[in-house]
Amino acid sequence: MILTALIADDEPLLRASLRRQLAECWPELLVVAEARNGPEALALFELHQPAVCFLDVHMPGLSGVDVASQIGRRAHLVFVTAYDQYAVRAFEQGALDYLVKPVQLARLASTVTRLRERLAAIEPGAASETLLRQLAAYLQAAPAPGPAPAALRWLRASVGPAVRLIPVDDVDYLKSDDKYTLVAWRDGGKPAEALLRNSLKELLVQLDPQQFQQIHRAVVVNLHAVRQVVRGAHETAEVTLKHRPEVLPVSRSFLHLFKAE
Repeated sequence: MILTALIADDEPLLRASLRRQLAECWPELLVVAEARNGPEALALFELHQPAVCFLDVHMPGLSGVDVASQIGRRAHLVFVTAYDQYAVRAFEQGALDYLVKPVQLARLASTVTRLRERLAAIEPGAASETLLRQLAAYLQAAPAPGPAPAALRWLRASVGPAVRLIPVDDVDYLKSDDKYTLVAWRDGGKPAEALLRNSLKELLVQLDPQQFQQIHRAVVVNLHAVRQVVRGAHETAEVTLKHRPEVLPVSRSFLHLFKAE
């Protein structure tokens, strides 16, 4: 029997990330549909009847909780929420499966373990209508998530004894370097390097996702600085840059980002 799943989230990068992580820790699960909002999630659920639904809590049209109340016990449900202490507390009190954005692979793996156990049961262990109503009321009463912070425009880096402010548009790539992050940038058009005290993980969530893309566990590249991506044998690829001689490897986990349409 093929196990199927639906992912519902209005952020395409987060949908792609969750799909990739699921392929890694639950390869036999087939993601048959992705929804951008609540109404679309319901329509795709009725069309595909997936066994598992990953539902973003805050979606346009209908929230993930609203969608869950209409799906009922017809699927196993996992809620996905941003870093929101109020939402997390509500899920914990309701003993519901939930994932916190950005989704961590270890947390997802433990959720997958629980889902496998529940899939062995005759019926999905979906939340009761009473519990969903309580959760909806709890989230409605909690402070609404604030607007997303503006993307970084400058990086503060150490260059010898001085501290430089580097425009992010001049950055070619960032690479994790032990406790620091190496930033490769262009100083007056010439290649330069500097160290940042921030971790790569901290920087990634502050950079514009339309411009900066992680291509390796330790590398984030400025897409505006990419000359081409060359795919190789055995699911490998390399990024060449417009202004630098370095060749950056692309991990297998990120190859899907460079597939031709």
